[in-house]
Amino acid sequence: MYRRYLIVASLVLSITPCLLGQAPVSEERPPIIDMHMHAYPAEGLFSGANPVTGEPSAAQTDEAIMQATIEAMDRFNIVKAIVSGPLDLVQRWKSVAPSRILASPHFPHFAPAPDLQLLRREYLAKRLDAMAELTYQYVGIDPSDPQVEPYLALAEELDIPVGFHMGLSGPGVSYRHAPKYRASIGNPLLLEEALLRHPNLRVYVMHAGWPFLDEMKALLWAHPQVYAGLGVINWAIPREEFHDYLRQLVRAGFGKRLMFGSDQMVWPEAIEMAIEGIESAAFLTQEQKRDIFYHNAARFLRLEEE
Repeated sequence: MYRRYLIVASLVLSITPCLLGQAPVSEERPPIIDMHMHAYPAEGLFSGANPVTGEPSAAQTDEAIMQATIEAMDRFNIVKAIVSGPLDLVQRWKSVAPSRILASPHFPHFAPAPDLQLLRREYLAKRLDAMAELTYQYVGIDPSDPQVEPYLALAEELDIPVGFHMGLSGPGVSYRHAPKYRASIGNPLLLEEALLRHPNLRVYVMHAGWPFLDEMKALLWAHPQVYAGLGVINWAIPREEFHDYLRQLVRAGFGKRLMFGSDQMVWPEAIEMAIEGIESAAFLTQEQKRDIFYHNAARFLRLEEE
């Protein structure tokens, strides 16, 4: 009887999360690296309803967003995540999950470009780990502009991974909070001069430059050190469009340089939506999915060397 009770209890525990709309916790779930996550304040530009579901997040405070995000990381076995946002919030997240959070500043869209000496100290002290997300597109600045140069030089010197926002934003963003945003500056080929000046820089193109497919292919072909992240396009644009974009990048031979990202902002449920966007791509083999979810990012971040 006791053994029968344990079996029933185990079944109930494994089914209950599914009934609540959550994936069950499983130690068997393979690891994931999220290359694009945020520690944003609950009250800010991204407060309000999830743009896809139309529903507000259940997490309504800074602390609740952090806790819900970490719970999602636990549920889906996200072992590392690059998290950017205001430095006080980012470092709060890192203090809670120091082995999993790779902290990053986010500029210049939400905050002025930080002092270079401050950044140097923070990187050398291991309080910051990446330089992503660089959002120069939002302020109308080409990523190869001289204003960007000192930050890329620092990242190359210290071997800090850099992620550039390239491609889409929310519809009509230039008419709202980012009047200098230009879709044309999202062209991934605008990175070329910066890449050639800094050949040892570790760079990934966030959003895989969507919708600049041919330009993204050209950049990846010409610059083999460049990777691409799939954050936000794996849940916020129509699924058929995302799968077509992803299929073409893989078909062009770049499957070993595509990395998972959720672009979780203030909607922790976006993490599950982003994962489902990859898992539902029937044209990908299991090996290709594991590359996207983990192996490519581990190589880019040099975790395999550890």
